[in-house]
Amino acid sequence: MNAPAGRERSWWQRAVRTSIQASRWLRRRARVALRAWRHSLRLRVSATTVAVGTLALVLLAVVLADQVRDGLFDQRREQVLADAANGAEQAQQQFDSTTVSSVQDVQQLGDDMVRALQQSSLDAAGVLLLPSPDQSGSGLIQAPATNNALRPVISDELRAQVRDEQFQQWQSVAVPDGSGTVPGIAVGSPVTMPVAGENELYIVYSLASEQAQLSLLQRVLAVGAASLVVLLLVMAWYLTRQVLDPVQQAARTAERLADGHLTERMEVRGRDELATLSKSFNEMATSLQDQIEKLAELSRMQQRFVSDVSHELRTPLTTVRMAAEVLYEARKSFGPSQARSAELLQNQLDRFENLLVDLLEISRFDAGAAVLDVEALDLRVVLDRVAALTEPLAAERGSTIRMQTPEAPVVADADARRVERVLRNLLVNAVEHGEGKDIEVLVGEHETAVAVAVRDHGIGMTPVQAEHVFDRFWRADPARARTLGGTGLGLAIALEDARLHGGTLDAWGTPGEGATFRLTLPRRAGLEIGESPLRLRPERAEATLARANDPAGPAAVPQWEQEEES
Repeated sequence: MNAPAGRERSWWQRAVRTSIQASRWLRRRARVALRAWRHSLRLRVSATTVAVGTLALVLLAVVLADQVRDGLFDQRREQVLADAANGAEQAQQQFDSTTVSSVQDVQQLGDDMVRALQQSSLDAAGVLLLPSPDQSGSGLIQAPATNNALRPVISDELRAQVRDEQFQQWQSVAVPDGSGTVPGIAVGSPVTMPVAGENELYIVYSLASEQAQLSLLQRVLAVGAASLVVLLLVMAWYLTRQVLDPVQQAARTAERLADGHLTERMEVRGRDELATLSKSFNEMATSLQDQIEKLAELSRMQQRFVSDVSHELRTPLTTVRMAAEVLYEARKSFGPSQARSAELLQNQLDRFENLLVDLLEISRFDAGAAVLDVEALDLRVVLDRVAALTEPLAAERGSTIRMQTPEAPVVADADARRVERVLRNLLVNAVEHGEGKDIEVLVGEHETAVAVAVRDHGIGMTPVQAEHVFDRFWRADPARARTLGGTGLGLAIALEDARLHGGTLDAWGTPGEGATFRLTLPRRAGLEIGESPLRLRPERAEATLARANDPAGPAAVPQWEQEEES
């Protein structure tokens, strides 16, 4: 009892699996077709041209076929109406001239008449002589017919029209033949027979020859339309190739130029508009190559100048520092103004030396000579070391460094010296602009990246300032002096250090609410970071941004403000 049910379930499961596989295959094919449609202008142009051409040809073929059909039908109708009228007139004349008096003679007369009309009529499928239901004669005869299969063709509607109008009437009918039916015309006329009285003469004409002509014309039109569509497809593909091949060549050449192959040029063929485009493109590429080479040479000269100046200044700086240290050590024997000058000289020499070091580092980045000394690095250890060095400075400003780090090690392959320099720059920058408020340091990680975010609650910055904060020697307020002796290159070098690791360094700020700097590094070289483990904006800033983008408008009160008011 269970075997049929098991077989039925198995069949149903196979059917479901087959339908699922078929739907998946169709979806894949649809995606491939959609991708090809989106990425191929040649395919879109060719398909559109063929579709429009095919539609135009179909409409033209339909119109021509309709015109030819109507013309053939009208011509044939006029012929059969004239032929049927002539046949009915001859039949009536013969009926009027005969002297028969018996039903048998009338029957014979009717049979002879329909046979004669069958032979004399043009392409007549059959002739029928039907008695009228309201005939007034005294004798009834059997309805003569050359083809009894045509009796159902004569409709009651046509017979009623013949009796009512007492004039020739016609109707389109389907004439049966050996393989089905063919179109035809049934023509009826009233006649009066001796003895039998009122009768109706019907001649059924076949339009098989006209139908054959129309079918032949339709086949010719179909073959011609298909040939024209193929020719149109070939022409559209050829023309689009003629136009798009230079465009694709220009795209490939532009990509090669963008990759640094400045000598790449387009091939110029002919003297037409596309050749003019190729020539203009090559001239533009040559001009760009000259400009890029000049800029590259200028950049190399600038880098070499900065490097040479930095190196050359080290020798006189060493001499000046030696003299300054002698003065600084002997400052107690000087007067107050001379002692203060010795201290200022010592401080500025320290700052000048730091500036030279930063300039040399920047020149290494610009020259592409900076390299990484990679090791497995626990960010918590580096951050503890940097915080220990920065806490005395933060204490002088009245700030406290609060760190939130995971209990487990946060390990990434990185250069300890460069990461420590980045974190030191971020913490010192937060202390300088934190206005004595607490500084928050957060550490986060996920499968592909680790991150450190430094948040202060000081003067903050605008979005425009956040875009330029990593520029070299840039200041948000030019009138504001660097109180901690920075060189103006710290954040620029930090950004280059982050990029050298394949990471990112982002900044966010709001005037009066502080700023956040976030360093994100990949766990392994070459890994895609994706989304950073730490958010850049604090929760309130996210809520404010969401409220500004909310359809209800920026006037809507966020939830956290409602909770504070309550």
